[in-house]
Amino acid sequence: MAGFIDSVPLSGIIRIRDMMYSVKDPFRLDQGDVSFDAPRTVKDALRRAIDENRTHYVQTTGVPRLLELVAGKLQSKNGIPVESAEEVMATTGGIHALFILCHALLEPGDEVIVPDPEWPPAMGNIKLARGVVVPCPLRERLGWRWDLDELESKITSKTKAIYVNSPHNPTGGVLTRADIEGIAALADKHGIWIISDEAYEDVIYDGTQHVSPASIPGLYERTIPFYTMSKTYAITGLRLGYVAVKDAVLRDRMKKVLFYTASNISSIVQYGGIGALEGSQECIEAFRTELQARRDLFYASILQHAADVFSGEPPKGAFYAFLRIADSWRPRSDRAAQSVSWSLAQELIERGRIGCVPGADFGANGEGYVRFCFARDRRELTGALESMKALFAAV
Repeated sequence: MAGFIDSVPLSGIIRIRDMMYSVKDPFRLDQGDVSFDAPRTVKDALRRAIDENRTHYVQTTGVPRLLELVAGKLQSKNGIPVESAEEVMATTGGIHALFILCHALLEPGDEVIVPDPEWPPAMGNIKLARGVVVPCPLRERLGWRWDLDELESKITSKTKAIYVNSPHNPTGGVLTRADIEGIAALADKHGIWIISDEAYEDVIYDGTQHVSPASIPGLYERTIPFYTMSKTYAITGLRLGYVAVKDAVLRDRMKKVLFYTASNISSIVQYGGIGALEGSQECIEAFRTELQARRDLFYASILQHAADVFSGEPPKGAFYAFLRIADSWRPRSDRAAQSVSWSLAQELIERGRIGCVPGADFGANGEGYVRFCFARDRRELTGALESMKALFAAV
């Protein structure tokens, strides 16, 4: 196993992060994190949990009140027919939920079809569970959605699951209800699972609707939806996620992996999650409104000052600008052998102090693009955009 782990690549995002630490006064548009403060309901609940000495072991799958609230949220908000809190588990962020479900679901050699481009830990966790990643391109001309005929062409006798990520990281594409129903039909036809990554369920714009695959009639039985509170409540550092699963055998396996990787999730953090779900949900709309304003600010500036280098439509979801690099842009001669997206990312970091992630890190279909996070505060966004303007004007 130790040698096998050597074959699983570490995300290039880590390399970018290390590069950014060497930059003075950087603009951290590489990080998928919002600048907002956590709502008071979360902070008060965390303080109260400490004052009440809730610092001891708790149930492996989660504090009962948290699981009850999550089950209710999945039923009422996502439309998923969760029958009881026993079907839900608390995890150390969404990435932990993905880890435990991959190890519980996959046998060595099982294939999982994933979007290309895609958040690197999706592929990494599949590979750690000895699964096989099968990329299927998202098409920019379709709003970064799948061509469902192309998706079906990737299904083989070894296919175990389709990995759905909507709203999508890194492109911001959002699958429509018709898309989800089409994927549901494929899952039913071929007897395969759907792994549904819904981390950005609340980060949607322009009246777009998020559809949870498990809400489609009859699909919850073969769908594993997982979530994080990181984006919705601006608590990325607290590391609180959750996952739901109907199948009792699979759920029992997941509980074992959860126990052997964490025993239980931080008790204090779980009480913070209770505070988030019991309290006012007004912050969700407030965050979304401001993120849409920041999105529009970012794209207006790109169109005005960097249209010769970047192009792309504003996303319908998530908080990333996944911009296409113009064919006319050329890397410096000493970087000509590198991928175009890595060359431009290094240029932006080293000469502009602008953090970003090369599209190649998200998959072969991401080459030729760069991802920026526009969820940073307006001052940081404006500074990055001014630096970009100066950088490209000097070329």
